[in-house]
Amino acid sequence: MKPWNKGCQIAAVYVGTVVGTGFATGKEIVEFFSQYGVWGLLGIALSGYFFITLGTSLMIKAIDLKARSYEELNEHLFGRRISKGINLIMLVMLLGFCTVMLSGAGALFEEQLGLPRMAGVLLTIILLLMVMALGTKGLVAVNTFIVPLMIGFTLLLMFHSVSEDGFIEHLLMVPNQDSIWKAFASPFIYPAMNLAMAQAVLVPLAAEVNDKSAVRLGGILGGSVLTLILIASHLTLVTLPGFTHYEIPMAAVMKGAMLSFYWIYMLVIFGEIFTSIVGNVYGAEKQITTYIRFRRMHVIIAVVLFCAAFSSFSYSALLGFLYPLFGYISLAFFFLLWRKSAKRYRY
Repeated sequence: MKPWNKGCQIAAVYVGTVVGTGFATGKEIVEFFSQYGVWGLLGIALSGYFFITLGTSLMIKAIDLKARSYEELNEHLFGRRISKGINLIMLVMLLGFCTVMLSGAGALFEEQLGLPRMAGVLLTIILLLMVMALGTKGLVAVNTFIVPLMIGFTLLLMFHSVSEDGFIEHLLMVPNQDSIWKAFASPFIYPAMNLAMAQAVLVPLAAEVNDKSAVRLGGILGGSVLTLILIASHLTLVTLPGFTHYEIPMAAVMKGAMLSFYWIYMLVIFGEIFTSIVGNVYGAEKQITTYIRFRRMHVIIAVVLFCAAFSSFSYSALLGFLYPLFGYISLAFFFLLWRKSAKRYRY
């Protein structure tokens, strides 16, 4: 296969790995960027730079190390002893992400569909256990369908929003001084969190491809697309009155701007939530079974029940607390990868 084709496939996996529940609902973008007005837009530009450069470096490093899993990359970055603790922290983060996603499914049903919150959680759990019992091959096909749809809707909503009266005033809004330090931290903790979790997929993928030119192309393309989606979502969200108060802000924009596509967009958001949680439960199950020997489905059920126990908490509260926390925890990984990458280009 030609490097260009390989690169496009790597880019698709990269985007599909990072574009998860928070991206689809818009809440993650509000939390890290949009609430900070013009500073958030500048933060997105810096985050995009990190997604392009460090995402590429992560995969190049995986090829250099011939790493089969993210544990081997962490061992290289942190050393053998510390990496064991880092891997346990990543397991906790996976469980946290699964909890947020289940809560997001409940919020979607409650806020947008007017149905009981628990109905969304239970439906997601039932579908999740069915897929995990039958196999996950179909998820790749689902993602290749859902991600382009979500990108397309995001761009359509952006074009609609930029034509609204007062768009420039919303875009150039400056937040109060108390939140500036958070706006400064977001461009670092947001890519740190996403790259730390994406390495579980990107490291073995890069090692399998074993083609630096294709990986470099895939990293640049994937990081660029992620930056485009972030910018488009931000330009859309800042025009929504009271956008910080919605649990699913992108759905609220869609309802007001393109009502005829509203139900399709709800399916797209639910599809993103579902594929994201399956991937995270799969990753958690694989990591747990390296420490203890239990039947695969028993571990999966235990993980799902654990996450479901905390999913009754507000989606906004969980995301607002756990995601920044995980971002700060991931900063060590982020800066070590950054330092190793800088050495690579030092003459």
